[in-house]
Amino acid sequence: MRRGVQSLSILVDENTKILVYGMTGNYGSAQVKAMLTAGSNIVAGVSVGKGGQEHMGIPICDTALEAVEKYGANTGIIYVPSAGAKSALIEAIEAGVKVVFCPTEGIPNLDTIAIRQVADAHDAWFIGPNSLGVISPGKSLVGSIAPAFTKPGAIGVISRSGTVTLAVASCLTDNGLGQSTVISIGGDVIIGKNPLDYIKKFNEDDETKVVVMVGEIGGMKEYEVCEYMPQMKKPLVAFIGGRSAKPGKRMGHMGAMISGSKDDANSKAEALKKAGAVVVGTPWDIPDAIKALGF
Repeated sequence: MRRGVQSLSILVDENTKILVYGMTGNYGSAQVKAMLTAGSNIVAGVSVGKGGQEHMGIPICDTALEAVEKYGANTGIIYVPSAGAKSALIEAIEAGVKVVFCPTEGIPNLDTIAIRQVADAHDAWFIGPNSLGVISPGKSLVGSIAPAFTKPGAIGVISRSGTVTLAVASCLTDNGLGQSTVISIGGDVIIGKNPLDYIKKFNEDDETKVVVMVGEIGGMKEYEVCEYMPQMKKPLVAFIGGRSAKPGKRMGHMGAMISGSKDDANSKAEALKKAGAVVVGTPWDIPDAIKALGF
């Protein structure tokens, strides 16, 4: 049985073979068009009952397993409502898809935990929920990060905030700083992979020379990065959003809310600074910080 093979750059490159759930809908069609324009290699769509048809010149399969076995799909993204997200993601992972993106919002935390457990058991990367996706500029786009905001280069970007992902990429590009990969990791309380998982990938990636992390209020995920800093071989530039947020008030999405004494922006920023990261006050300070490092 043929299985998908994970391609890392990180996490996608020109060899990535993409399957898309929900690509025949209006929103899915628009996203597929943007991905194709960016040069992405979409090999199949998945839509139950439409197997054997084509959409935008791309074959439609009834199952993810068919997409893996017939077309070699190794990366997937779902454009389905929250009620169907769990089954779609688990189906893709169990079929052998090694990188799966979930832009869907409103997925219950218990569903996310279940998906994450299946992904971990199959050595797969589950990105999201509430993720804009990933782009390796000039190579591949999976999701809705506008290619016009990016350019090929050596800066790796991870972000908990979808909106700030775009702002940072655009700001870097406008200042002549290209990116190796830009990833929106998801903004929910529980996500498939934590910031540290991506930091480790970037730390071992030959194309990446500097890592930019956009963190937020809420949760303790950024403190894991602090503990890892002695092992970093590359500079880390960090911005923590939400400095003006009031405790108990949700800012934008489920993961961004101060609920404890250490999950506010100032505490996280100070901890990262002490750990050796370069911490900036706004996204627009990131290019100057990178240039000050000699890049």
